[in-house]
Amino acid sequence: MDSYRLPMFPLGTPLIPGALLPLQIFEPRYQLLMSDVLASREPEFGVVLIERGHEVGGGDIRSMVGTVARIVDNQMLADGRRMVIVLGTRRMRVDEWLAEDEYPMALVSDWPDGPHEDIEAAEFVRVYDYLTEVCRLVERLGGPIPRFDSVDLSVDSTFASFQLVALAPIGPADRQRMLNCDGPVQRLELLEESLGDVDAACQFRLLED
Repeated sequence: MDSYRLPMFPLGTPLIPGALLPLQIFEPRYQLLMSDVLASREPEFGVVLIERGHEVGGGDIRSMVGTVARIVDNQMLADGRRMVIVLGTRRMRVDEWLAEDEYPMALVSDWPDGPHEDIEAAEFVRVYDYLTEVCRLVERLGGPIPRFDSVDLSVDSTFASFQLVALAPIGPADRQRMLNCDGPVQRLELLEESLGDVDAACQFRLLED
């Protein structure tokens, strides 16, 4: 894959391809990043997970795998903040971090899933059903759950696996592990493993109550 330059937005959570993510932009350098992106032919930038540290003030350690984000909605508020909604379009690798003159920049290359075995639709339905069961447990304990009423699983194995990851009540580190997977088979295996951990933790808490 050929490398290309891309503005970068490190965050405390990874963006999953196919998922929407609302962002509130107030830091001057990211205000500038958004202005430059919106003025370009392709309103895209990269999102990577901050693995350690904090982006504000620098000194953070960033993942080398992330997602290309496309701006789908943009609004400037009266107080100067910019509200944007982005859509994760495709996975990418960071080949090299560039000098940060105004905001983070990197050379990146797209990273599609490699060749993989076909996964039967019934397998996705089985994992989806387990995911909904775990979400109900999380809800019983007062946790937030995603809306499932508008979810229609893709016939594409890669995209369907990312849909399930985006819906799962898991933490940023687990989500990043699944973003790093070579393909949907491994991604589903890791997802089911993580859901099992959440399930066990919820069951334990319910027993305590």
